[in-house]
Amino acid sequence: MNNYKETDVTLWTGRKSGQQLYLHEKVEFSNLASKTPITPSKKSFALLGYCCDDGVQRNQGRIGAANGPDAIRRQLAKMPNHLKDETALFDLGSVYCLDGNMEMTQEQLADSVTKLLEQKSIGILLGGGHDIAYGHYNGIKNHLGSNARLGIINFDAHFDLRSNENGNNSGTPFYQIAQDCKKNGSDFRYLCLGIRQNANDKVLFETAQNLGVTYLENIEFDTSRTEHVLKMVADFLDTLDQVYVTIDLDGFSSAFAPGVSAASPMGFSPTIVLRTLQFIIDSQKLIGMDIAEMNPEYDVDDQTAKLAASLVHFVMHGI
Repeated sequence: MNNYKETDVTLWTGRKSGQQLYLHEKVEFSNLASKTPITPSKKSFALLGYCCDDGVQRNQGRIGAANGPDAIRRQLAKMPNHLKDETALFDLGSVYCLDGNMEMTQEQLADSVTKLLEQKSIGILLGGGHDIAYGHYNGIKNHLGSNARLGIINFDAHFDLRSNENGNNSGTPFYQIAQDCKKNGSDFRYLCLGIRQNANDKVLFETAQNLGVTYLENIEFDTSRTEHVLKMVADFLDTLDQVYVTIDLDGFSSAFAPGVSAASPMGFSPTIVLRTLQFIIDSQKLIGMDIAEMNPEYDVDDQTAKLAASLVHFVMHGI
């Protein structure tokens, strides 16, 4: 696979304890091209990068997210390890977009996700543009089969339901999924939390309505409305067998996440996201998650990378 590279192990550095007190001491490295890249006998988390921002560029956004996965790794490496001894953490490297062929990269990502799930590993993907979602979803769907009730929960300011009539990009993944569901005769199950009116035109709201999308606007996605938020999530989860979670960092306020392709001070806070994530984890329906739009070119003191790493840390230790 010429669009795949193993992780640079020097990214994983930090305090040395000799007791695996930090994640850089816990992590194991493996090769995605291997027939047995992970240890199926253990409960394991598998990190996989999606080094692609071609979809962002096609969507007229600020490029730089292709370097997001390694920026997240650097910060995650320094964090404390509270995982059980019998739980494994693998870093399987990254897939890269070559010659602008985003679609091939998404296909490679989907194949990799299916392989991880077949080995009973929990995939945590690091992006990269939000076009990561199309590849990740298809990898899960290929594993579960067409009859599974698979849903998507997207923490995001944007619906990402733009038509792909003129090509695929970082703003089209959920529209593409909806069209695939229509062709396959399956239901499109999509909940979006944190939608901003000033980040989506009226056509996108109409598209969401026509596709039966459930969403909560940013003004309601707040700790002051926690009970309302969790009730909406619970109702959505009740219709599913499994749920795929994707977190677009540009949904957060730029006070927390300046290093994204489309920053805004009007975004949501980490607290409501953490409460919602814990609720999803407790449902035992989470099958995979990813972090999208990490753009180190615009980060400040690694603040956004630390936020992304903290979200990954929270999910791994919450499961």
